[in-house]
Amino acid sequence: MYQDKRTKLYLPDRVRPKASGYSDAGASLYRNALKGFNARSSAPNEDIDWNNYTLRQRSRMLYMSSPLATSAINTNRTKVIGVGLTLKSAIDREILGLSPEAAKQWQKHTEREFALWADRKANCDATGVNDFAGMQQLALISWLMSGDTFVLVKRYEPSNINPYSLRLHIVEADRVRTPTKYGGLRYPGMTDGENPDNHNRIFDGVEVDSNGMAVAYYVHNNYPWQITNRDDDWVRVEAYGEKTHLPNILHIMSSERPDQYRGVSYLAPAIEPILQLNRYINSALTMALIQSYFTAWIIMQSNTDEIPWDSVGGWDDMDVPGAQFTAPARPRTSPDELEMGPGQLRTLKEGEDIKFGNPTMPVPGFDAFVKTFCKLVGAGMGIPYDVLVKEYNSSYSAARAALLDSWEDFRMRRKWFVDDYCQPGYEIWLAEAVARGRIKAPGFFNDPLVRAAWCGARWIGPVQGSLDPLKEAQAAVLQIQHALKTHEQVTREMSGGDWDENVEQLAAENEKLVAAGGGNVNITMNVGDRDSERGETE
Repeated sequence: MYQDKRTKLYLPDRVRPKASGYSDAGASLYRNALKGFNARSSAPNEDIDWNNYTLRQRSRMLYMSSPLATSAINTNRTKVIGVGLTLKSAIDREILGLSPEAAKQWQKHTEREFALWADRKANCDATGVNDFAGMQQLALISWLMSGDTFVLVKRYEPSNINPYSLRLHIVEADRVRTPTKYGGLRYPGMTDGENPDNHNRIFDGVEVDSNGMAVAYYVHNNYPWQITNRDDDWVRVEAYGEKTHLPNILHIMSSERPDQYRGVSYLAPAIEPILQLNRYINSALTMALIQSYFTAWIIMQSNTDEIPWDSVGGWDDMDVPGAQFTAPARPRTSPDELEMGPGQLRTLKEGEDIKFGNPTMPVPGFDAFVKTFCKLVGAGMGIPYDVLVKEYNSSYSAARAALLDSWEDFRMRRKWFVDDYCQPGYEIWLAEAVARGRIKAPGFFNDPLVRAAWCGARWIGPVQGSLDPLKEAQAAVLQIQHALKTHEQVTREMSGGDWDENVEQLAAENEKLVAAGGGNVNITMNVGDRDSERGETE
């Protein structure tokens, strides 16, 4: 029996309406294939925060033990950050009312000042370990491995070699968590809490107001399970300064659900497959090593009383008929001892026979199985197989497609990283530089629009790889000729350089060549009807 919603009558099951739509598809409760598929999703803090500790530990262990996991994270580090994202100031001179020459001069001066702070470890890193580029690499790896990472904004006393007080301190995800006195646990478990002073909720160390805005973060002085004699202590760091409204802490993460305040490890969806693949590879390797041992057995018809006694005064390693040869533990002097060596012919005693093992290589489909697994894992993490395992044995078109596909992910991740770390860090530094008078920026503290115009910047990093530079250069020239792209865009995309600087450098080089009796450097390229394209190798 069931109750009809319209008539409120109880009717027999035989007149129950038939399933329709997803009720007869992915949401079916009666199909055999879906009967055991009882998925349940809860709030983001329960689905993510309560499991983050376990995800972080497993992801870090895989990064340290699985080449596939290491490649996935390090490939992102190399392609997204490389040797470091370089500041290229790009102010909005129309809003600021500057001429092109004045804007260019201001930008060059600002870039030099920023390099003064960013290129020295002691100037920008609160721990004095990395320069700004090294901190970018560390922050990206920590973000991908742990799900998110934090950067504390600190102030030190300026010195005669560093006029700036700004220092950045990267904090690993584990140290930001809910204090025990506010409901959190010292060790993995419940991560929710409440600030009794303002009744704001706390989600795994992130305090959120009634509007859902993250207003503060709780940073612990110890790691979970850290062996230390220091007492537990949490510091509440407000998200933004009360007077300056500048960030006091930067949170680097990518969201996958609304109302999510903590990130998920990049390796999380592939933890089980990577772990199982790692176990499979290790098992196959162990099996191959064992079966590669060349083993022989001596079969004797005599009894144990005739087994040779070694000169030391004990039974040797062959004291049991049919025993396997092992590496000698001590020198042998018995004339009855048999050894194996290259090109040797030995005779056996009467009644003795020899039998050899038959070593074979295990798992005949090993390569195909591992390759398929790597393809699935790579697809889940947005890295094609060719890029993930650094194997470009397919055709030119396939390899280029793999690079283009992966580059879309790298470029997106770079944008996230710039928005969360590079640009906020630069704006905090620029505010101090303007306040100290080292950089002149009229109206910087008076009008938000003017401030944004002064803070305009691009961050130049590794460029997309090229499989056929000639083809791609010809395509770039055609794009410029038909106004699809500018010289500046092509220069930035193909080399990461600056077109204006290139022109200035080429002009200087041309003058030197003319003075030396040579000709000008031809910086144009004619694209005719000649067939210069290389055939694809399938």
